[in-house]
Amino acid sequence: MPVYLDCNATTPVESEVLEVITRYLAEEYGNAGSRTHEFGVRAKQAVERAREQVAAVVAARRDDVIFTNGATESNNIVLLGLAGSTEGATRRHIVSTAIEHKAVLEPLEHLMKRGFEVTLIHPGASGRVDAQAVLDAVRPDTLLVSVMHANNETGVVQPVEAIAAGLPNEVWLHVDAAQTFGKLIPPLQNPRIDLISVSAHKIFGPKGIGALISRRRNGQRAPVSPLMFGGGQERGVRPGTQAVHLIAGFGMAAELALRDHVEREAACLRFRDGVLTATSQLGGQINGDQDHCLPHVLNVSLPGLNSEAAMVTLKGVLALSNGSACTSTSYDPSHVLVAMGLDRDRIDSALRLSWCHLTPAVDWPHVCELLRRMM
Repeated sequence: MPVYLDCNATTPVESEVLEVITRYLAEEYGNAGSRTHEFGVRAKQAVERAREQVAAVVAARRDDVIFTNGATESNNIVLLGLAGSTEGATRRHIVSTAIEHKAVLEPLEHLMKRGFEVTLIHPGASGRVDAQAVLDAVRPDTLLVSVMHANNETGVVQPVEAIAAGLPNEVWLHVDAAQTFGKLIPPLQNPRIDLISVSAHKIFGPKGIGALISRRRNGQRAPVSPLMFGGGQERGVRPGTQAVHLIAGFGMAAELALRDHVEREAACLRFRDGVLTATSQLGGQINGDQDHCLPHVLNVSLPGLNSEAAMVTLKGVLALSNGSACTSTSYDPSHVLVAMGLDRDRIDSALRLSWCHLTPAVDWPHVCELLRRMM
């Protein structure tokens, strides 16, 4: 099997997480909404325990956590739900960035068709937006500022703390933290961040479960209207039968992330040394500000080497990508690298490598030899 270097797309599942998932599938299979017997009571307890585990990562309250099927759904609930609220009827301007995930950009396109104005801030070659540029774009009619915490393609961490510090009180702040929840702990504990979108499968949990964390600020939560109705689960924001096994697995993954994030980061930094050595030997050009970058991600362009051809050559050796897994069927150039102003040759030769504390060693001399034959 090739060495898996696509952890930004999804991570492997930790063994402790898998044990929890299996238990709530095979043994504790009750419906959390069944209150008349012990199976339902224990399922409900598992859901509430997981809510506490997820909330603890960002220093939130248990009732701030709304379970969804992942960050994409959470992003949609925030953008479309807030736009559909009473506040959204009177304030119809949103500030975001040109490097957001499509799960933010596409809902914003939908809102523009409904008459909302959207200002997208571009990052420049660093891949990091300027916090002051975001704040300067805020107007009296601004409803929401939505900025991802770290870019999924480059790993560049965005200045969400500086943005949070400068925002007017009446503007809601949303952070897509799919790539940083359970990895960068203190920034997401900032109480000025009103809404946080997260996915379990980015932190060694199961696919198909995530959360929207909606904090109270000055006694109020952002007035997000539900997109679906029926059942009343998750405070009515996301109704439907709760996937207890996935929720419990997510909770365990969150607990492990909070407990082990220091050791995990150290392992990722050690692995990074080998990646940097290998790519430098190939004349690689790193894309994105490395002074503000996740320790487990590298976006690098290899001059004279098409990324699609490189991935075919390395098939069976490395499993990696050249962009977001959510748009992997598209052959359009990366909207992130385009927004950074990179030229087409550099974009076409860009590869994304993302690893984790579970990633085994790579035979980098062999990898370099395979790629040199193509140059």
